[in-house]
Amino acid sequence: MAVDLLLGLQWGDEGKGKIVDVLTKNYDIIARFQGGPNAGHTLEFDGIKHVLHTIPSGIFHKNAVNIVGNGVVIDPVIFKKELDNLEQFDLDIQAKLLISRKAHLILPTHRLLDAASEAAKGKAKIGSTLKGIGPTYMDKTGRNGIRIGDLELPDWEEKYRSLANKHEAIIKFYDVDVQYDLEELEKEFFDAIERLKQLTFIDSEEYIFRAQKEGRSILAEGAQGSLLDIDFGTYPFVTSSNTTAAGACTGLGVAPNSIGEVLGIFKAYTTRVGSGPFPTELFDEDGETLGRVGNEFGATTGRKRRCGWLDLVALKYAVQINGVTQLMMMKADVLSGFETLKVCTAYKYRGELIDHLPYSIESDVLEPVYTEMPGWKEDLTGIDSEAEFPEALSKYIAFLEKELDVPVKIVSVGPDRTQTIMR
Repeated sequence: MAVDLLLGLQWGDEGKGKIVDVLTKNYDIIARFQGGPNAGHTLEFDGIKHVLHTIPSGIFHKNAVNIVGNGVVIDPVIFKKELDNLEQFDLDIQAKLLISRKAHLILPTHRLLDAASEAAKGKAKIGSTLKGIGPTYMDKTGRNGIRIGDLELPDWEEKYRSLANKHEAIIKFYDVDVQYDLEELEKEFFDAIERLKQLTFIDSEEYIFRAQKEGRSILAEGAQGSLLDIDFGTYPFVTSSNTTAAGACTGLGVAPNSIGEVLGIFKAYTTRVGSGPFPTELFDEDGETLGRVGNEFGATTGRKRRCGWLDLVALKYAVQINGVTQLMMMKADVLSGFETLKVCTAYKYRGELIDHLPYSIESDVLEPVYTEMPGWKEDLTGIDSEAEFPEALSKYIAFLEKELDVPVKIVSVGPDRTQTIMR
């Protein structure tokens, strides 16, 4: 049985959580394959807004098993808070939420290291969420990390102490003002560890392999977006994991030849949180309108998102490197009311016109080239079918499909799961 992938195609915040929630009824297993609690997947239904950080977005569906894969890094404190928030719902967490033994743990000192490292960069800071994600992945690749499976071993606390001591020495080396009370942080951490140990730990790659053999349907859920990929994103302003399709293979142990549909999610415009280049960023009234109407604030950090027109050059790049087979356009409703819409279809790069993503997209060497299209005035939030689309919206979608050579199968016209139009 093939494993379908669901990925963000921009700088994250595309609305992946909502789409996973909508699609979960079609799958037996939802598996998160990378990233940490710097991701915030927002779901809205029955008048309630839910924000998940590490737990897969299929958790509210009783038919689905949810797996946190080996490629994910887990902060036990944040994870416990997520579990606490789910207690009001009638969910069988023990049976429906499974954790890979190979997933790495974020320690309190990882978060402190993150703060010290960012402070030491000064004006060159990358805009880290300070959740300890980067330092945890550094320990993973440096072969120093502590994994979920270590919690089942008698000497895991010795491993913890050795690594925490090493982290404190590195923090001192940075020589920046990072105030902390490690004893207090560890009290909360070890309390959360005990809650984590009550969950079901699995050898996830074996579990998923057997599930495939049994014909169970699986959806792999990514976090962040393709332009934040550690290899193919706008480095160094990226996250610390592979957010692209390849990350599902290494983050779950799924063989490349068993990948099925690749579902790519994008906003009808573009946003970015934190530092880094952003060719189509708007600093005018249009940018302010996109942010206000789209409620563009980070689900995890609350940070205001930078807003701009849709960057088709970057989107085409993400479609190519992921092998996207279906597209899903989010927040079409936010574009209602614009007299004219702009889409970046090429770059002027070092005096040359190009239509691909170059090594650098910094504003001093690159500027966007736009194609203008008519907008629409109609409110989309109450429509129920594609037949009700304004003509200008249908033309906007048709233009994107022609340029990207991939069909747009879903159009979101509001935050609720019911405001989702299948095409």
